[in-house]
Parts: sequence; C-alpha cells; structure tokens
Amino acid sequence: MRFIVLGAAAGGGLPQWNCGCANCNDARSGLIPAATQSSLAVSVDGKSWAVLNASPDIRMQMQAVSPLGPIALRHSPVASVLLTNGDIDHVAGLLSLREQTPFQLFATGDIHTVLAENRIFDAVNRDVVSRHSITLEAPFALLDTLQATVFPVPGKVPLYMEGDSVQTDLVGEQTVGVRLDDGEHVAYYIPGCALVDDSLRARIADADMLFFDGTLWDDQEMIRSGTGVKTGRRMGHIPMSGPDGSIAELADVMCRKTFIHMNNTNPVWQPNSPERAFAEAQGWKVAQDGQELSL
Repeated sequence: MRFIVLGAAAGGGLPQWNCGCANCNDARSGLIPAATQSSLAVSVDGKSWAVLNASPDIRMQMQAVSPLGPIALRHSPVASVLLTNGDIDHVAGLLSLREQTPFQLFATGDIHTVLAENRIFDAVNRDVVSRHSITLEAPFALLDTLQATVFPVPGKVPLYMEGDSVQTDLVGEQTVGVRLDDGEHVAYYIPGCALVDDSLRARIADADMLFFDGTLWDDQEMIRSGTGVKTGRRMGHIPMSGPDGSIAELADVMCRKTFIHMNNTNPVWQPNSPERAFAEAQGWKVAQDGQELSL
C-alpha cells in the first residue's frame, strides 16, 4: 500500500481563515508548514487511487500531488472515494468532484442519507458517480486489489445536525474507522474518535500502520487558547495527551502510528515544541500535507 497525506489538518485547516493564534500566524508567515483539511489517498499499484474523505480543499490537494492528476482528457486516476462521517470537512469536497468524471462513492447508509437530504449533493451526478452503501464489518473492494472494512468508533453526528442534547460517544454508522488490507499488510484510518476502549484496541491489534485522530493535544485546549468554548471530548475527539488520551491508550499498539486531522491550535504543529517531542518519543509521527508513506 502507498499512502499520500492530502490534508493533515482538521476543519478550517492551518492557517484557519479567521484565526490569529500563534500556529496560524506562523503558518501564514512560513515559519511552519501550512496544512489543508484532512484527507488521505491510498493505492496499491500507484495507478488507481482511492481518496478517504473528500476535503473542501480537494481540488488544490489533487493539484499538488502529481499521482492524482488527470492521465488523459477528463480521466482521473481516482477510482473511489470513501467517507468516514458526514462532517463538512469530509464531504464538502464532493462538490469539487462534480465534473462528470466517474468514480465510486462509498459510505454507510447513514452518511448517504445525509448527502441525499441535502439537494446540493445532487450536483454529483448519480448517473456518473455510483453511490454504494456499505455495511459495517463487511469487507468490500475499495480498489481492485484493496479490501476495506468500515467499523463503528465512538463519535457524534455532524455539527450541523446537532440538537439540544448531544451524545458524543455514539457508536453506529455516523462515525466509522476504516481497515485496509492488500493481502500482505493492514492499515487503519481513524480520523475521528471520541475515546479508545478495549474493543478498539483489540480491533487494531493487527495493524501495520495506523492513522489516528490528532485533533487536540489536551481536552481544554480551545477554551484555554480563547479560540472556542467546547472541550475536545464535547467535539467528539479524544485528546492526544493525558492518562486517558490516545498516546497513553494506544501505547501497546505496536505499529507505525501517525496523527492526522490536527486542529489549528494543536501545539504539535510546532516542530520544536515539547508536545511534538513527547509524541515522537512515544512512537508517533505528525502528518504533513504531501507526506508519502508505504507498506
């Protein structure tokens, strides 16, 4: 398997358009790399590609990565797109893929319902882009030589679907992780996760590579920085740090581990920060746009 990180940041990217935090200002001035919104591309043969989550930045992401560029007039190497939830930063990019070029669109029934209930996504012509509802725990061919299986992880409904009461650890079709298997290696992509429990640890025990939710360093990060009023867990994301954060909870998972989907406030964006040093010392890498990895 060959992976390209199309976007390493959470919703809004880095820098975020309306934010003057230290990370955003450093990204604007070029002191740290900028990053687009979370998306990952995967291929087995280097010719046919699947995109995991359609970021609002997908047009510029594909333009920056030559293997995903058109290989003929109106012909793209992107064979399929798989959505892990209905969040804006994971589905809005479909509107940039409406130009009458075929690919397969995979999502759970719940996520397809979200798309169907918003008529703007009808612009992605169903006669050209085939929509496939996938069943939890049932393997399917994401590419000709790549099997995918989606499974529930604790999360919540998208922000625009929240009501007066919000359950942040729902387990069902609204938030899923992805297992990828090419017959030789296994990788997992879990860009959104509210908590790590024994069942999740057991599930990913066969991983050779893991891409995992790195939204916030600590639960109070946005409140403390003055950039928001919600904790990370209220947003449906487990923090990296702390005794019940993802670094501690996944310490016994022995594979190559990469954080993806980092919020603009996360201190791990700073290459010389103690937070980055700690994460790396614990065996984690921090994703960057354009980064290539392979198994």
